[in-house]
Amino acid sequence: MLSRSIRLLAAVLMLSTSARPARAQAVDFDAASVRQLAAAMDAGTITSERLVRLALARIDAYDDKGPQLNAILTLNPKAVEQARALDAERKAKGKRSPLHGIPIVLKDNFDTYDLPTTAGSILLEGSLPPDDAFLVKKLREAGAVIVAKVNLSEFASGSAFSSLGGQTRNPHDPLRTPSGSSGGTGASIAAAFAVLGLGTDTGGSIRGPATANGIVGLKPTLGLLSRDGIVPLALSFDTGGPLARNVSDIAVALGVMTGVDAADTVTQRSAGRFERDYTRHLDSTALKGARIGVARDFFGQDAEVDWVMEAALATMRAAGATIVDIRLPKWLLDAKGEFYSAVRYPEFTVQIEQYLATLKPGYPRSLAEMIERSNRIVSPRDDGAGPNEVRWNLFKREAASGTLRDARYTAVRSHGLALVTATLDGTFTDLQLDAIVYPTASRRADLITAPPEPPGGGAASAANLANLSGFPDLIVPAGFTTDHLPVGISFLGRAFSEGKLLGLGYAFEQRTKARRLPRHTPALTGEKGIVR
Repeated sequence: MLSRSIRLLAAVLMLSTSARPARAQAVDFDAASVRQLAAAMDAGTITSERLVRLALARIDAYDDKGPQLNAILTLNPKAVEQARALDAERKAKGKRSPLHGIPIVLKDNFDTYDLPTTAGSILLEGSLPPDDAFLVKKLREAGAVIVAKVNLSEFASGSAFSSLGGQTRNPHDPLRTPSGSSGGTGASIAAAFAVLGLGTDTGGSIRGPATANGIVGLKPTLGLLSRDGIVPLALSFDTGGPLARNVSDIAVALGVMTGVDAADTVTQRSAGRFERDYTRHLDSTALKGARIGVARDFFGQDAEVDWVMEAALATMRAAGATIVDIRLPKWLLDAKGEFYSAVRYPEFTVQIEQYLATLKPGYPRSLAEMIERSNRIVSPRDDGAGPNEVRWNLFKREAASGTLRDARYTAVRSHGLALVTATLDGTFTDLQLDAIVYPTASRRADLITAPPEPPGGGAASAANLANLSGFPDLIVPAGFTTDHLPVGISFLGRAFSEGKLLGLGYAFEQRTKARRLPRHTPALTGEKGIVR
């Protein structure tokens, strides 16, 4: 009788406890999503000015001090002032978008009319473009606050080093690379120097930094986002894209930036296919019933990366996904690097000249002039800027790579890329796949002193498949190696399948929650529980 009474009392206590409204869980600055921050600003419990000051405090603590990440090229001197004005506007008129008042950073190959755009090069030092890049304009109109322009692989190619900014370091291990070419953006977002960042991707340059820094990144479908106002590397492959600490923030940012741009005709492909709100695809059950291909060709390079990947596949199976092992044709694995270089190198020679023509007097007007000027810079300056021999030697290879009329270029551009696209598309169709997954980087992040990888990631990387085909690729944190280095998983989809990929990535993220604040950039005073 007594035991029955105790059980009844316990049941009553459980019911009364469950009936109470749940207390909102406090969220720290580094973990708060855009939607959480927007809700807090709507409620008046936090301001954009405070968010910007928190971001600037972290930059002050960790960019030149502490781990010396060296991610920042140019701070926006008006960031606090602009945040304060946006706070007043929100109070008077309401918010412009979910990004109203959100601190962001931009890779320094995005044109900004009020901040220098240098592509990380001494050769473009101080250059103020005539106007904003299309994506930058969209973000400003949405109310985002540019906190800084960040370092990159010079002219978006090579290791995470530039003649103007030097070497950027990985916040998870400062002896390791943050990967390139959007290494400054990747390190900045991982270290919470901002909430969102923009990178560019020609052969893996959003996705490498996403996995190396343990964050989320999206290389969108070629044509979904305008490239107008981005310093070009090769327009057959170039695209901008967002990096963030969670999938939800990627979805929010993507919807703000889409749209057909008359200045970039490739965006006409997205007419009738782009969306303004990708957050509607964020479904924690999206893996249930999904068919996921696993590109096994890109395993076997690092046992710990492979272990994390197998754990990720087990998570997806447990969520109701069907896992299908696939092997890509040998000719594709053998040819993809050659296809990439055959297009990438000769396009840079022509397209960089077109960009240079838009700049003010005093800057180089051709690749030949860039080579000539770089030959005069043989010693470092007192501020650390100096020669970048690896990238500047690549200038010479690009200049000698032929023209856009050569058979090598035209054959690959007109026929080779279509063959890659058809092969991948056929794989999706034949196996009824919703996505193909692979380790974004088959090995953990390299030491800074290691030799650089080949363009496009080399044979061991699947990264350039998304560029050769124009397909979208979403990177989500999957786990860590025993030496505390992040491992990311790629979700590759068909053209304009960003919504589906975001749903699958979100479902995976909610089950794993693998992202961590880097141990070398811990929380500062005032960051804990800023959202309640």
